[in-house]
Amino acid sequence: MNPSLPASSGAPSQEAIPEVPSTGSPEPVPAPSLPQTLSGFRIGVTADRRSEELISAFQRRGAEVIHAPALRIASLTESITLQHDTNKVIASAPDYAIITTAYGMRRWAEAADSYGVWNELYEALEGASILVRGPKARGAVRASGLDDDGAAEDERTETVLDMLLENDLRGKTVAFQLHGLLNHDQISRLERAGATVVTVMPYTWTKPPEDSELLKMIDAVIERQLDMVTFTAAPAVDAFLGVAQQYGKRAALLEALQTDVLTAAVGGVTAAPLTDAGIEAVVPDRWRLGAMIKKVCDHLENHHTIRLETQYGPVELRGAQLRTPELSADPVRLAPGPLALMRTLMEAGGQTLSREALLEQVRYCDSGHALEMWVSRLRKVLPVSDLVQTVVKRGYRIKT
Repeated sequence: MNPSLPASSGAPSQEAIPEVPSTGSPEPVPAPSLPQTLSGFRIGVTADRRSEELISAFQRRGAEVIHAPALRIASLTESITLQHDTNKVIASAPDYAIITTAYGMRRWAEAADSYGVWNELYEALEGASILVRGPKARGAVRASGLDDDGAAEDERTETVLDMLLENDLRGKTVAFQLHGLLNHDQISRLERAGATVVTVMPYTWTKPPEDSELLKMIDAVIERQLDMVTFTAAPAVDAFLGVAQQYGKRAALLEALQTDVLTAAVGGVTAAPLTDAGIEAVVPDRWRLGAMIKKVCDHLENHHTIRLETQYGPVELRGAQLRTPELSADPVRLAPGPLALMRTLMEAGGQTLSREALLEQVRYCDSGHALEMWVSRLRKVLPVSDLVQTVVKRGYRIKT
């Protein structure tokens, strides 16, 4: 098969395209309207690459989005080091090759082409047994005209190494495409088995020039101004928690993420640093961006939206936003304390909750005085104050 560079975009085929008679300038086709399943929710996006796609998907479904890249991807295609490592791979004629990411494979092929050695690299990889981390990396390998001999079912690099270590690697050479970071433990595993490892890094992760935007997002999480934060790469999680640590805010951030603010990760690999920090992330079954978007929509709609019929019509709590459509066209965004109180009362479905029960169930409300203050603040922002009703000598309820 002739070597070909992986396509960087899905350009349509030029074969058999029928000509259509011109009828003048076509009318613009409006984007299809989507159900506003995220209306009322605030979501933080930490991604860099493909962030526009993610932000647009959330906004089109009604969410308010703030964006602060935790890390940026920096291509190294013009790097002298990458050129040197590419030539080293060619000269070593590797027995095995590990391709971890589609993005890395595409950048590597483009870099080799710019160096004038793509044909030589192709021949070197064609002579190797190629293992890939998952379907996307496999697609990039095949788009270049090559084929692979296996993929990790769980899309983890460690699993690819397990597969490779089933072979006798003594005296063998392994070309290892890294995904942005050098992992000495992974390389040591192969070297202990007797292999010579030649690494290439077509891109790396870099911190944004300033931490200000990321700090704003961290503060928004701590202050419960966000309903969810999304992550698409494990290094971004580490950077997010690391910046909080640097500025003395890690403990407060973890408390918020472990209690009130949700996290979503594109896959299990991305979620691992969150799990290690005691944070349970929402993760789709299929580790893809589109699957994560759907999972976020379904999770927020089904688990963080409360609806209740009251004497004043339907009331809906979506994240921190309270809607009373028959009383006011304008939704109200509740502060963390009144929000926790309102959520507890709505979950009771109109039943009366005693002050003792509320003090036990409503987080951070630690005294009768604080409870009375939160009831007062909640009533001030409601279209009708007695939607939250005082039941004399018994407690409070939503008036249903």
